Amino acid sequence: MLTRDEALKLVNKHLKDDKLVKHVLAVEAIMRNLAKHLGEDEELWGILGLVHDLDYQETMNSPEIHTTKTVEYIQGLVPESVINAVKAHNYEYTKVEPQTKLEKGLICSDAVSGLVIAAALVMPTKKLEQVRVETLKKKFKDKTFAAATGRDRIRVCEEIGVPLTEFLRISLEALQKISEKLGF
Repeated sequence: MLTRDEALKLVNKHLKDDKLVKHVLAVEAIMRNLAKHLGEDEELWGILGLVHDLDYQETMNSPEIHTTKTVEYIQGLVPESVINAVKAHNYEYTKVEPQTKLEKGLICSDAVSGLVIAAALVMPTKKLEQVRVETLKKKFKDKTFAAATGRDRIRVCEEIGVPLTEFLRISLEALQKISEKLGF
């Protein structure tokens, strides 16, 4: 199993765009907090959050092949559950249907990260510390806000036993803890 430092080295090797690096750090933080809430392996979930989009810069214009290179990069370095979760987070193209808590946790964590960051960016100070769960609930309902955010993907949290409001709280708290790294 990759260590966090090894996973970060892969991130820095494959992701040169600062926004993408911040995205995987955000997903890592949410995944760790979600794993803690569910009594799951925080390290495994966090590593998955870090490595899930390693090929995004290479495949962003070809979503049908997104995750294929990531799987190559991490094959043999992580358990098969992580490989499957990487594939399942692009299930529309890979046809690997999300089944496990880990796979579904990645889908909702990946999607909610954008909503939380977008909510911070409309705050007067553009800081996560100003965002409240109530704000996220309102922004979630407003389909014009962060319109590209997959609200159906965020709702996958309910399939793993976490109500939406609770998931928004878990996600917000996770990102507030790493706000300095994210710059918000």
